[in-house]
Amino acid sequence: MAQAVNASKNLPSDPRNRETVRPAGRDPQDGNLETPINSSPLVKWFIGNLPAYRLGLTPFRRGLEVGMAHGYLLFGPFSKLGPLRDAPNANLAGLLGSIGLVVILTACLSLYANSNPAKALASVTVPNPPVDAFNSKESWNNFASAFLIGGIGGAVVAYFLTGNLGIIQGLVG
Repeated sequence: MAQAVNASKNLPSDPRNRETVRPAGRDPQDGNLETPINSSPLVKWFIGNLPAYRLGLTPFRRGLEVGMAHGYLLFGPFSKLGPLRDAPNANLAGLLGSIGLVVILTACLSLYANSNPAKALASVTVPNPPVDAFNSKESWNNFASAFLIGGIGGAVVAYFLTGNLGIIQGLVG
């Protein structure tokens, strides 16, 4: 039995020799693995269309898009799952909580911008990261300030939509 296993190690047609997880670029010292998930065309398309990796955007526009998404999505857990969820002003508490967290995240982004972060590296999923996006403190600070504006705006939109849900449903039908 052991001789048959040893004899099959050199046969490319043996299914045991078809690895699904392998080093990216065939360099095992790279520290980057190529899997069926991160190397699939669907995942590459999805990741490539996120604001951080989309080509042709300024750092301000990237920060605005990321901030709007975070502000909008943070509102729900704070208003519906927070300690004031049964209070009549739960939506206001959710708005203030999400704005507070966006301010804290902006402060963290500013601290990271001043730490002289490394440039983006190419990987299996993103073979060509945008080189002009985050290459200086100024671009990181532009990203952080736009994140603050977008985050507060996203939280206010979510608060407005939640507070006027009855009116909006009446308009739509």
